[in-house]
Amino acid sequence: MNKPGNTGIRRILRATVYSAQGFGHAWKHEAAFRQELALTVVLTPAALWLGQTVLERAALVGVLFILLIVEFLNSAVEAAVDRHGNEEHELSGRAKDLGSAAVFMSLMLTLLVWSSIAYQRFFT
Repeated sequence: MNKPGNTGIRRILRATVYSAQGFGHAWKHEAAFRQELALTVVLTPAALWLGQTVLERAALVGVLFILLIVEFLNSAVEAAVDRHGNEEHELSGRAKDLGSAAVFMSLMLTLLVWSSIAYQRFFT
């Protein structure tokens, strides 16, 4: 159900504000996000140099964005679980472990794409 007054450009503007707040929360509270953002900032110019085609460059930068997206979602899961309570619970632990596994898989995808394109550029 739509909320009254949240349509059109007003909805887009509010969504933009909420997204900016999300970036701010991640920056302030999540060391992993800060590290992955720094990695993205450093590797993006390297991607433009390493990639020889538009698709290679898009893949190199794209996996970095996927990593950040997954980190945002993992942080959201952790915040929601922590909001519910700090006591040990199997489902809480499972949710956090699954989020962590998703970040790990994103890192492995990043490594795979970067190493594959680097191998192709330098060793074939």
